[in-house]
Amino acid sequence: MRVLVVGGTGFVGRHLVARLVQGGHIPLVLSRTPRDLPKGAVHIPGDITREVPTLEGVEAAIYLAGIIREKDQTFRQVHVEGVRNLLVALKRAGVGRLLHMSALGARRGTGSRYYQTKAEAEELVRDSGLSYAIFRPSLIFGPGDEFFGQVLRSLVCGSLPFVPLIGDGSFPFRPVYVGDVAEAFAGALERGLEGTFDLVGPREYTFRELLGLCMEVLGRKKPFLSIPLGFMDLAVPLLSRLPFAPITQDQYLMLKEGNTAPFPPPAHLLPRLTPLEEVLPGYLRC
Repeated sequence: MRVLVVGGTGFVGRHLVARLVQGGHIPLVLSRTPRDLPKGAVHIPGDITREVPTLEGVEAAIYLAGIIREKDQTFRQVHVEGVRNLLVALKRAGVGRLLHMSALGARRGTGSRYYQTKAEAEELVRDSGLSYAIFRPSLIFGPGDEFFGQVLRSLVCGSLPFVPLIGDGSFPFRPVYVGDVAEAFAGALERGLEGTFDLVGPREYTFRELLGLCMEVLGRKKPFLSIPLGFMDLAVPLLSRLPFAPITQDQYLMLKEGNTAPFPPPAHLLPRLTPLEEVLPGYLRC
């Protein structure tokens, strides 16, 4: 199957493109700049946030593009306008199938522009008239991830004699392995599955437990220092204005809310869920 992949050079995209090639498909990777792609994948230059691509011979599309911080692009450009442009292109080309990457917790009214724009994109997909599958992953872990490989690693490996902890660190998360996310997309594509699916891992952790696990893997022993939420509520909006803010307002709001779902994905979608403890020691280093 010839599959257009938007965001195929990103963290999840690289794993999914490799899985598609392995499955005998031809991924057509639309991105602004070419990066290393596996043999069998084809790069298509373009910016989905600015233009409606011309699609020839495409049988289905996957939209993975997303950002967690606004820098060169805004949430609205990447999460909403990009999806809108792709839908126009799909309808012009007569392509009737779209798989979309959303986020667990995406909805209106949270105060998070990330969640807000992800929810708007979901609405566009549902109202498109196309056959669709929407995936809502929790925190995604694996080699090259940002949350464990950068954020938590920096908290544990930093020069401070303690590990900063926001509040009591009780916020719940159910991280999911990037390879499982890629498999869910590929499996839904190959089986023609439709609907909205939460993608979560086999175990729920608190934020404090995740930091503790990272310390164990990295061989570091430091005490936690709790930073009161009242202080963070005042400080984060100010810190967010800095170009290299350690945490943005959106990230803070999402952290306090946690990111979990009560049930694992359907067994026919992911028959085996990869534990965090099985993968983290293989790539987390100070």
